[in-house]
Amino acid sequence: MTLVVCTGTGTEIGKTWVGAAVLSTLRAGGVAVAARKPVQSYESAATGPTDADVLAAATGEHPGAVCAEHRWYAAALAPPMAAAVLVRPEFTVADLVAELQWPSPEPAVRWVETVGGVRSPIAFDGDSADLCAALDPDLVVLVADAGLGTINAVRLSAAALEPRPLVVYLNHWNGEQLHELNRAWLADRDGFEVVVTPDELAEQLVSDEHP
Repeated sequence: MTLVVCTGTGTEIGKTWVGAAVLSTLRAGGVAVAARKPVQSYESAATGPTDADVLAAATGEHPGAVCAEHRWYAAALAPPMAAAVLVRPEFTVADLVAELQWPSPEPAVRWVETVGGVRSPIAFDGDSADLCAALDPDLVVLVADAGLGTINAVRLSAAALEPRPLVVYLNHWNGEQLHELNRAWLADRDGFEVVVTPDELAEQLVSDEHP
């Protein structure tokens, strides 16, 4: 069984899109998958799906299984800030970890999505890097933009996630020269594993899967 933590170099970087695309691909190929978003916050007036809704559609689960309903915060702020504004109880990283529940039998790929960037507050006592450390996943997927500034963002974010195995997913990839140069620099000079499509990442997760 493979436990994956998906985090990003920043907010709105595309973590949920990547997760949904990869998990849909795996599921279509007959791989049992599940996704969890330990906590989510969102604009109260938003009419579109939440991250939990999108991940649930990809895995065939109920949104309330992806993110427990008491961890939905209708305020577009980091979750602990949203909880404070909404006058709801404080919670810790340990609380979020303890609340994670998986289907039985456990699926081959268990996917946990964080919030914001690596150092974005996810609880009153920690950030997404702290959650990752507490979960000790088999693999970390770091979602980054393919364009300008990504080398700096990836280096800073990856340093906070050491020493766990890590794959960089360059999102919004279109093959232009800058994107190619960024990929080559991160892979060849910095030694990162870099993928740019859901199929690439899905194939890697299957090949790395423990029987």
